[in-house]
Amino acid sequence: MNYQSQAYQQRAQQVALNVCNSVIPMDKVPANLMEAYANLCQELIEDKDQKFAAVWDALPASASALLPQADFHGFYIANAWLQLSRVAQDIAELADSDEAIDEKEYNNIFARLSDASLKESAKKLKKARTDRALLNSIKSVIGGE
Repeated sequence: MNYQSQAYQQRAQQVALNVCNSVIPMDKVPANLMEAYANLCQELIEDKDQKFAAVWDALPASASALLPQADFHGFYIANAWLQLSRVAQDIAELADSDEAIDEKEYNNIFARLSDASLKESAKKLKKARTDRALLNSIKSVIGGE
């Protein structure tokens, strides 16, 4: 999945923004955080390490039939962003109270969080096969086309 169409990328980005907006008003996010968000989106859409592609391909057909691939991709990206935002806030609060934060403690945090987000997103989609309320909730935050 090294290449997706422009329409696929735009849809995944729109879904990610819709989901994030349901939690954080993205128009109120500072410019430097929006830049970080855009970089995260691009990196996860590119999927150079093929993690997303592997998870999508491994989903049961009954789960992958619930959402278009681009929508699921955007849902996963939003989940990763929201988790990363929470951790960044925790780090910032620690930095305020602790003069020195050990950077080694936070190395690879992005990779760990994005992997956890992907697993969590896949788990939610699988569960949505039998939980109509969860599926409706997912579709609600994703937004219509």
